[in-house]
Amino acid sequence: MKKIYVLTLLSCLLMLSACDSYLDIKPVGSVIPQTAEEYRALLARAYLNVPKDRGQACFRSDEMMVNDNEYDQNSFGDIERWNDVSPFPGTSQFTWSNFYNVLFIANQLIENEKEITEGTPEVVNQLVGEAYLLRAYMHFVLVNLHGQPYTKPGALSSKSVPLKLDTDIEKTLGRNTVEEVYISILSDIERARELINKEEWETVFSYRFSVLAVDALQSRVSLYMGEWQKCLESAEAVLAKKSVLVDMNEDSFVLPNHFESVETITALEQVMSSVVNNAAWAPASFLTIYQEGDRRLAAYFAAPDENGNRKSSKGGKRDYSCTFRVGELYLNAAEAAARLDKLPQARTRLLELMQKRYTPVAYVEKKNAVDTMDKDALIGEILNERARELAFEGHRWFDLRRTTRPRIVKVLQGETYILEQDDPRYTIPIPKDAIAANPGLAN
Repeated sequence: MKKIYVLTLLSCLLMLSACDSYLDIKPVGSVIPQTAEEYRALLARAYLNVPKDRGQACFRSDEMMVNDNEYDQNSFGDIERWNDVSPFPGTSQFTWSNFYNVLFIANQLIENEKEITEGTPEVVNQLVGEAYLLRAYMHFVLVNLHGQPYTKPGALSSKSVPLKLDTDIEKTLGRNTVEEVYISILSDIERARELINKEEWETVFSYRFSVLAVDALQSRVSLYMGEWQKCLESAEAVLAKKSVLVDMNEDSFVLPNHFESVETITALEQVMSSVVNNAAWAPASFLTIYQEGDRRLAAYFAAPDENGNRKSSKGGKRDYSCTFRVGELYLNAAEAAARLDKLPQARTRLLELMQKRYTPVAYVEKKNAVDTMDKDALIGEILNERARELAFEGHRWFDLRRTTRPRIVKVLQGETYILEQDDPRYTIPIPKDAIAANPGLAN
């Protein structure tokens, strides 16, 4: 039964649209993979099928608003309004099944580690290590979409998403607790650390996981867990090897989330798909966080409309594929250091990023302000800097969830919608079609 499923899955994967030029992926064919090359091709297809749900989720935040046109409103309006109970029938779905299709392929590699032929131990280890990290990352995104935030009181024992750790398609999956999912994620990261040996991929293969990606994911996971020391250590481990930032004071530069950017660590997810990017505006209320002299406002967004809203320049094409990049690691290090009362280290990392993002005059003003901030003010500034730096890269909704889960008020087409502080709607329900296929997910 399993082999039949693999054949079917491979056939479906081969019908995916052709890859963009920078994704040098070869089809695996309609056979059970055996060689390292065949497993590499299968893993490449899993990479290509990684969902883009992080971007769509940000319609629920204060960062993005939906176009007024009927098509976009029908697709995303109820996501923006946190209407999960009775959404419009055409509302865009979160792609639950795609996560589990990717997990199936990752598990296929893990289970067949000893059967892979025609590859050196280093090549096989790298392949299987990437599969472990991909499995960890898919579970991490899933639990942050459909499970309670790790830092919320009582969240650890609450039911979240099913762990999928094998290729048994006949097994009925039940929901695991938030704690169980995170334990599995951390275990997979450690196994990936033992196996992955490619320090950094050349640009054409930058969608693949590397040694740097292991610590980048560890830093992000630890940040979401509130494990500040581990977050700081992992962020600094990356920055010790790769720390160059895009300098926006230069005459020309590539946006930091572009796959050819000097900041790229892993260019896997096209977080802002063309459909989501075309439907999304940055509301004027969000754009007030960009102060005078911040070069990102003009770099990240198009000119404002008559209401002050702006379109993002950071998405809509696969060129803007970004899962991990250097700028995020500076912010992770800064926040973790500040929460550990290591304020000089926090200021250093924050200011190193700011120096590349503000005009020289504005940077001096920011530095003077940052140098006098106490712990609480500094953490607040770092979180605001995350919002500015990582805008439209799929972080905002998750950052709101893991921190204060604040009250959000939206006035849309003359109607007021409110997400209360710590509202249950900070967790997105498991899609109804997934529950229909497996009623056990309802509990």
